Order: sequence, then C-alpha cells, then structure tokens
Amino acid sequence: MIEKNDVICAITEGLGSNGEGILRYEGITFFVPACLPGEKVRFRVLKVKGNVGYGKVEEILTPAEERVRVKCPVFSKCGGCSLQHLEYGAQLVHKATVVKDALRKIAGISISVPTAVKSDFPFGYRNKLQIPVGVNRDGETVIGFYAEHSHRIVPITACAIQPEWAEKLIAVVKRYMLECAVRGYDEERKTGAVRHIVAREIGGKYIVTLVTATKKLPNLGYLVELLSKILKEFTLYINFNDEETNVVFGKEFHLIHGAGTFSAEEQGISYEAGPVTFLQVNENVRTKLYKEALKTVCSDGDEVVIDAYSGGGLLTAMIAKKAKRVYGIELEEEASRCADLLKAKNGLENMTNICGYVEKELPAVLKKEQGEKIRLILDPPRAGIARSVLLSLLKSKIPQLTLISCNPATLARDLGILSGRLIEKEGELVKNPAYAEVADGETLEGYYGIEWIQPYDMFPQTKHVETLVCLTRK
Repeated sequence: MIEKNDVICAITEGLGSNGEGILRYEGITFFVPACLPGEKVRFRVLKVKGNVGYGKVEEILTPAEERVRVKCPVFSKCGGCSLQHLEYGAQLVHKATVVKDALRKIAGISISVPTAVKSDFPFGYRNKLQIPVGVNRDGETVIGFYAEHSHRIVPITACAIQPEWAEKLIAVVKRYMLECAVRGYDEERKTGAVRHIVAREIGGKYIVTLVTATKKLPNLGYLVELLSKILKEFTLYINFNDEETNVVFGKEFHLIHGAGTFSAEEQGISYEAGPVTFLQVNENVRTKLYKEALKTVCSDGDEVVIDAYSGGGLLTAMIAKKAKRVYGIELEEEASRCADLLKAKNGLENMTNICGYVEKELPAVLKKEQGEKIRLILDPPRAGIARSVLLSLLKSKIPQLTLISCNPATLARDLGILSGRLIEKEGELVKNPAYAEVADGETLEGYYGIEWIQPYDMFPQTKHVETLVCLTRK
C-alpha cells in the first residue's frame, strides 16, 4: 500500500492541464509538477486519495530532450511559471493539446486545434504586476507570490516574466515599508497594512496602486520620492480593502500622485486606462490576437458589432474604425468611463458604450438593431459567459459569433452549450442525446458550429492560454 512520504520511481507519461507530469504506479495516477513526458523521475508521495495521488520531484533520473534550464530561483515553489522547464516550442504544442482535450472531455467536441501562436517575448513580457504583501511566521514583511493552492507567500525580488521595472518597484516598496515601519497584512491576525502591490505600464508610464487594509499610510511623500527615482512618469493610488475576500481591489481609491489615468496608442487608436481597466498583459500577443479578431467581425464595413465584456474599450474602438456601428458592454464603471473617453478622444461617433451586465443589456441592443447585419464578439472573464447570455444567443439567430477565452475549461462548457452538445436538464449540464448518432464536425440545426479555432500564447511559461474561436449558426 502506497502511503505519504513513500519515494517512487516512474516514467512520466504526459502533461496535465496545469503543466504537471502524469505518472502511473500500481494503479494510481500521480500528478507531479516539474516533470516532462518520457522522463524517469524519483518523486515523494504527498497525498493519495483513491486511485489519484500527488507528489513532489526528488530527482530527474533521465531528463527529456525538451527540458531547459529554468531562469527563476523559486521555480516549482511559486505558483506561477509551471512550464518554465519546458522548451518554448513544446509549450506552444502543449497548450494546443490542453484546448483540444478540454473540448473533447467537457463538451464532447472532437476538433483539430493548431499550435498556439507564439509570443515574440517568452520572458519579461507582462505589462502588469500584481503581487501579494504579507508576513512570514516570524512576523516579518514579505513580498512575493502565493505558493500553489495556498496563501503562503514565497518571497521574491524579481520575476522572469516581469520586466526590469517590476524588480525595481518591489525593491522601492520594500524599502519604504521597512524605513517607515509599515507592515504587510497578516491574514490570520487581521493586522498590518499593505495587502498587494498592483502596477501597470502604459506606453512607458506607470499606474501604481498599494492595496491596504487601512485608509492611511505614513510618509507617502517619501514613497513618491522613491518612486520618482525609478519611474519617469507615474500615478500613485491607495486602494482601501478591509474585506475578507480573494478580490484584490476594494471600492475606495485615493489618488496620491499623478494624473490618475494615462493614454497610449495601438493600431491607430489612442486609448486611456486607469488602475482597474482591463488590458491584456502581453501587448505583443494582444496585437496579433486583436488583428485576427477584427477580421472575423468586420469584413465589408456594413456590420453592426456588439463587443461584450469590452473592458476599457480598446478593441471596441478598433472595431468602430471598420464597422457601421459598434456597442461595447462592460460592467466595471471605471473601465466604461475610460471607454467613453476613448470614444471622444478618437472621434468615434459610431461607438456606444453601455455600463451594465451583458445578460441584461445584450437583448435590448439586439432588439434595437433587429434587421441589421449583426456580429457579436465576447471576451468574458475566466468564469466564462453567463448561462443566460448563452441561451439568449441561441434564440437570437445571430449568424456569426467570435469568442476570446482565457480558460479552456469554461470555453469548452460555453462551446458545448452553443453547439448543442450540452443541454440543461434539471439544473445540470448533460450531453445532448440528439448527438448520439451525429458525425463529428456536424452541427444540429439552430446551434453553432466551430468555423475555426486558434490558441494564442498570451502567458508564456505558465499553464494559461488564450483562445480565439469563430462560430457560425447552422
């Protein structure tokens, strides 16, 4: 009988969706991070439940050809770059496999998925830093990333997928906190001040936010002075969040220094963003993704396009340059305000921004534009598209949909509903029996078929993948 702390030798058979190695031993399937297919490894058993187990690598006995030297000293300790040990080209193939497997297992959709489009910058690509601040067991302030499946902070001074400015920013905030006796937040004792550092680069300018459990911090003028030495132009916010929640930002922002928002330009659109405006973290891949997405919704300029979950309106504005009219629907008020500013700044009279829930606002827009050549693009959060939205889409008879997803599992679920492969029965999603005798690739009347699908590597070195899908109605 296999027990905790047993040491086992086995061959890695494949990679899981989280980048962990899959090994089998005496009828038990083990998931062990930092292993690659074909490798013979020695690992320590951490947990066994039924026929599933979890382990930790002790030694790589026979390395795979695709294994590369990692750049990060806390690789496998931090919960971030689970694929950094895998050669980059192989990462792109793996991410396509993750999307393909999710579609097959969750939705029963068998389809060929091409290799993910690469990022020209596999390291240092992120324009956003979001990092927890807390205390260790000795009560000392630590800045770092959470270990996998925990709120234990692994201290870092730099990150391989963050640019150089992030390392300087972490050092400056750490110095400020040390010299001004500002403590990190202790989640157990509910004491301390700083909970997160959040910063974004926009066209060489920076929006820095300290998320705090207290409404005031001492000597903020000194922090501004320190930041001025490393950042040429920046805005500083304090965000107050004393809620016991995993949501990073609270509702209360206080502008300490700078303009509050910054502008930049992409593909002929001058845009503006604030501390909570959604923008893709990898500008290089974002440009590739948006160019392809634009082709799917704008072909001849006669389209009325609805951009659901539109964020700060960047893609909405790009669409406005090519379409007859465009509507952007976004729940976050600050992002919607930025979209309105973007509209005015670029003189886009054919762009309408609506602040509200997609499930509430979409039907009204569809009714208003009835008879027009409607195209819909949806870029939902990780939780996917609301069930009510999916059902309204099936009733809408829109001929073409374009989806952008950052979560293969929720993408598969949503595509399962839109394609008719999954139906709701007594509150549960189940396989549609009508598909029992339908060949792969065929679509039931009234549902959507996948015209094409393409993953993009928005997040190199990590398990995450962005996917663009075009669907047409049967």
